[in-house]
Amino acid sequence: MNIKKRIDKIPGGLMLLPLFTGAIINTFFPDMGTYFGSFTNGLMTGTIPILAVWFFCMGATIKISATRTILKKSGILVLTKVLTAWIIALIVSHFWDKSYMVQSGLFAGFSILTLVASMDMTNGGLYAALMNQYGTKEEAGAFILMTIESGPLVTMLILGTTGVASFDFRLFVGAGLPFIVGMIIGNMDKDLRIFFGNAVQTLIPFFAFALGHSINLNVILQTGFAGILLGCIIVVVTGVPLYLADRYLAGGNGVAGIAASSTAGAAVSTPFLIAQMLPDFKNIAEYATAMVATSVIVTSILVPILTSLCYKWKLKRGKVNTENVVGKTIEDSLE
Repeated sequence: MNIKKRIDKIPGGLMLLPLFTGAIINTFFPDMGTYFGSFTNGLMTGTIPILAVWFFCMGATIKISATRTILKKSGILVLTKVLTAWIIALIVSHFWDKSYMVQSGLFAGFSILTLVASMDMTNGGLYAALMNQYGTKEEAGAFILMTIESGPLVTMLILGTTGVASFDFRLFVGAGLPFIVGMIIGNMDKDLRIFFGNAVQTLIPFFAFALGHSINLNVILQTGFAGILLGCIIVVVTGVPLYLADRYLAGGNGVAGIAASSTAGAAVSTPFLIAQMLPDFKNIAEYATAMVATSVIVTSILVPILTSLCYKWKLKRGKVNTENVVGKTIEDSLE
């Protein structure tokens, strides 16, 4: 039936379809998990343990022995994305309280948590796919370091260092420990890196479904337009500094910077995870999750279009050496 191929044609489909399926069930049959109990309830409400395994496997994909070019490229892009989110959080924190959410108007649903969660992570899979088509081998491989952004740790650091929130140190350790252990094991044994790395894609629909089960469709409808606006803002606000950083710091032509300006699918889980650690965010977590999910869709559509336009523009100006544009898949990078 080619179900997987059809899902792959939808931007962020592997994450978003299970997410919305879980939201539909939670909206119309909120007690289904409790009714069936046992493994069914665990699957529908097990966001945290599933994500913990996923973070471990993501950590295992990082190769510390990556070439200097790959580390430079990915490092600059990651730092630029995180720094941009940090600056936005610092500015907005002077006007909004940490638990404040815009209640009405064009920006209904916006909050500091929403902005940071949707801005500080790049969709590594989308980036790798675009660089496979428009970038060099080193640029395609640069997605590996982007996995460091995955999970709540970077968001916690941004919220903490800007004074928006205060986290117990043990929570920082707990948020990053599975990732770090996975990274250590993945670098100790190539076969284990490949073994755990192959599970990353497999786990996505499971934690997405469980996360969706915490969302009510009415919230998604209420934040629909604002979510679209958020996605457009993310592409512009992060795309410009990423383009400049790639062009003038990483030695690229700017195309990789544009390709990194998306919202990661993993970011959808961040508001929920942050709210689990800090109850002050619980009232806005559901709205933030819906907003970030919409931003994932919007940026997954806009970023490929803008990356293609940027590449063609650079090509016409003679800024692209087509001989260096070499395909490199995610699977190749795990080797």
